[in-house]
Amino acid sequence: MSGLFVVSDIHGHLSDFRDGLAGAGLADTEDRWVGGDAELWVLGDLTDRGPHGIEVVDLVRSLQQQAPGQVHVLMGNHEALALGRALFPESRFLHAWKINGGLRRDQDALSEEHLTWLRSLPVLGRAGDYLLMHSDTSGYLEWGGSVEDINGTVTELLADDDPGVLWEVFATLTSRYDFAGPQGADAAHEMLGTLGGSCIVHGHSIIGSLVDKPSHEVDGPIMYADGQVVAIDGGRYDGGPLLVVELD
Repeated sequence: MSGLFVVSDIHGHLSDFRDGLAGAGLADTEDRWVGGDAELWVLGDLTDRGPHGIEVVDLVRSLQQQAPGQVHVLMGNHEALALGRALFPESRFLHAWKINGGLRRDQDALSEEHLTWLRSLPVLGRAGDYLLMHSDTSGYLEWGGSVEDINGTVTELLADDDPGVLWEVFATLTSRYDFAGPQGADAAHEMLGTLGGSCIVHGHSIIGSLVDKPSHEVDGPIMYADGQVVAIDGGRYDGGPLLVVELD
């Protein structure tokens, strides 16, 4: 088996994630990788809002261990938020975590190994002609002019013990809608021109918000910004589907 698959914004919905993996032929009912030579990119936001965030984290980490060259995970704003809540529990991260659907059981289960893994996550990826990211923002360019430079910069920032530094990472990853609207195609063109690739794939902003329809009516990803951007977050936490998408 081969192919390139993406999923984003699982938000603790473990059963849906398992169903999506099985439906795509990537994992079996025992959570074993059966995807052969296929690649899976998880574009962030594993926890919060849904009931089994830490179990989603552990499943993703297990799949990475089983297929280390094929399963990739990017940092979303909720990974940065989880780090902030765990490392700086008396800071403004506490309020942000509460209003963004944080669950105490997920935080209580985070081990030092989990935190080290979260701190190591890249924020951008390239797979063929696809530029992969969690957030639909051009703010990534504040961190560098290449995928490698940006990931390296964020890794260094996440090693800092200043909560304000981590907050800025979280704030950047929370930005959205840069590729929508009248100037969206230009923003996408600039980002692709700088970082490479011909198509941006992102989660974060739910598809319903981009096409002005209820999430329960969403049935697949959308392409926009003159064909330069694909959004894959079906809005599972908002009553939409969790989409495991095979990219052509």
